Amino acid sequence: MNVVDNLKDVQSLPTRDGLGRGLVKLGKENDKVLALCCDLAGSTRLDWFQKEYPDRFIEIGVQEQNMMSMASGLASEGFIPFVSSYAVFSPGRNWDQLRVSVCYSNANVKVIASHAGVTVGPDGATHQALEDIAIARVLPRMTVIVPADAIEAEKATIAMARMKGPAMIRLTREKVPVITTPDTPFEIGKAYTCREGKDVAIIANGPELYHALMAAEELGKEGISCKVVNVHTVKPIDRDAIIAAAKECGAVVTAEEHQKMAGFGSAVAEVLVEEYPVPMKFVGVDDTFSESGKPAELLEKYGLSSPHIVAAVKDVLKRKS
Repeated sequence: MNVVDNLKDVQSLPTRDGLGRGLVKLGKENDKVLALCCDLAGSTRLDWFQKEYPDRFIEIGVQEQNMMSMASGLASEGFIPFVSSYAVFSPGRNWDQLRVSVCYSNANVKVIASHAGVTVGPDGATHQALEDIAIARVLPRMTVIVPADAIEAEKATIAMARMKGPAMIRLTREKVPVITTPDTPFEIGKAYTCREGKDVAIIANGPELYHALMAAEELGKEGISCKVVNVHTVKPIDRDAIIAAAKECGAVVTAEEHQKMAGFGSAVAEVLVEEYPVPMKFVGVDDTFSESGKPAELLEKYGLSSPHIVAAVKDVLKRKS
């Protein structure tokens, strides 16, 4: 299955913890790895790297745009800079510098987009990035990764450093269930199946993968067989895996903690509309800003919890030929 057997009895950790562990490992194996931060080292787990490698940690202050430009310059000198902030600020506030100084220049800069999605919770709409996948994936040369849990985030962090070119990893503030294992495969641009099924394919990433698996369990009790696919890399997206899932099941539901418009679901739809159109349903935030609240309450209010995925599956099956 590539995920743990018992989904209801797992440890929960923020995906940013995986980032912190991955960076410490990278610092040991490659002295070109740097960490740049905008006054949020504790929040984004860059303080773990700072403690081990203080000479390679650069505190910029609240200057996200300047940070991105500095990172481009450092990359041009052979360093591998990881730039860290909340996703609303990076890539949100410094998108111009990301576009021109990093992507246009094909600079080897790694963007840590932390505290994304509604599960940022009480910080409210100004800090709940729901548009960052859209604005990052549209940029030429940009790689975009949305890990499902802390273990996958650690693998993604290490993989990003070993690839050349701009890349972004999207992380959570809230603890999420650790559903993958050290043996679960991870390769940038390669999806994997978490659960086999034949009636509908639920294609998800990030924290929504857990909700997709829980929904598949519930639907299985009703005789509905769900294939669940983890497409952790939004760009470059695994076209072959998406097309294969659509051909096998004949219907697709996507799930993401992001705006429906122009996000991960749209990326999946772009593949299928060209190659193998099937009935689709999107689970995501529906063209609105969120509000302050407890993460679980916000997931429910904005249609992101497993019961909403169950409802989406039942709806799309009505349209399946």
